[in-house]
Amino acid sequence: MKKILIITLEFPPIIGGVGVYVADFAAACPKDRVVVLAPKRENTQVDHTVYQHRLIRKNMFFPALFWPRWIKLFFQVKKIIKKENITHIHVHHILPVGYVALLCKRFFGTSFTVFSHGTDVHLAAQHWWKRLWAKKIVLASSRVFANSENLTSKITQEFPSLASRVEVLYPCPNADFLVAPKKEVVQQVKQQYAIEGKQVLLSVSRLVDGKGLSYLLSILPKIAKKIPHLVWVIVGDGEKKHMLMREVQKKGLQNIVRFVGNVPHEQLKVFYYAADVFALLTHPYRGKEEGLGLVFLEAAAAGLPVVAGRSGGVGEAVVDKKTGLIIDAHANLDGVVDAIVGFLSDKAVARQFGEAGKARIRSEFIWKNQVAKALDES
Repeated sequence: MKKILIITLEFPPIIGGVGVYVADFAAACPKDRVVVLAPKRENTQVDHTVYQHRLIRKNMFFPALFWPRWIKLFFQVKKIIKKENITHIHVHHILPVGYVALLCKRFFGTSFTVFSHGTDVHLAAQHWWKRLWAKKIVLASSRVFANSENLTSKITQEFPSLASRVEVLYPCPNADFLVAPKKEVVQQVKQQYAIEGKQVLLSVSRLVDGKGLSYLLSILPKIAKKIPHLVWVIVGDGEKKHMLMREVQKKGLQNIVRFVGNVPHEQLKVFYYAADVFALLTHPYRGKEEGLGLVFLEAAAAGLPVVAGRSGGVGEAVVDKKTGLIIDAHANLDGVVDAIVGFLSDKAVARQFGEAGKARIRSEFIWKNQVAKALDES
């Protein structure tokens, strides 16, 4: 049986789809088959209580004055391969982690699989030198997994010769999201954020461009006119937070908007169960699109109807007009208003969409089935 080293630059408690994808993938693997190498963080004691598999934290790169910075990671991986008897590597960032995997294959005979989440392909395609090395890395890999059909298409557009090598391995919400938390836990969150008796619109996202948070903020007054007891709860943090907070003050929406900040992923599901509708108006931004959108799957697992922006692989996470509504937010903000107001006003319709989403998660997005694909030949 082969033993796998998973190398990732994103891992909880960092909020983001890639980190959660890696953590949940590893958790679904037999614990004696995987070792995870992730960036170092201050409080590592929590790791041992949350993750059953072996988790190693390291400062992976040399300071900016050294080049190539990633060579430090190579020496770290070399030691882990020897100590843990690693025979296969999972690469979650083509560049620069792929360089390390390529060297390990050459010097130690360690095979590797590439997992692409979208941004890495976009970055690699921006420069001929990176394109060249990305192609070499992928061609040297045993297998290539993309997190959606949409991303598979983009990879083959950028690198046509790789078309036959790319497979889809969908992210899945943690199975725990399908189980409602205790009522007192939900009640505690409602009291903490003063959302008892309110109609709760939820967004979970990094507060960055491409997520459509500004779009949603711009139409919030229209929604609030039709839904008097509206509250918009935003979970996440990022570079756009201060801009959004200024806009909230400017529009006088302080009583409607709640900025929760980052929440550890294992504590996140209660926010879904405290909400009525999930909305995230994802949209293309500077050539980048949403790979799939794990938060849409988490919302569906919690039984929430979803209003999503049309971007990248979102159409694979949300079945339009069945588990949610997908709208081009840039072109049709009035349609977004109608969709959100419709779900908040008609509980029966909202429940119908939510139940359809939950049923789809149970049948199509189970980690055990997805992990089996990757462990097949690892």
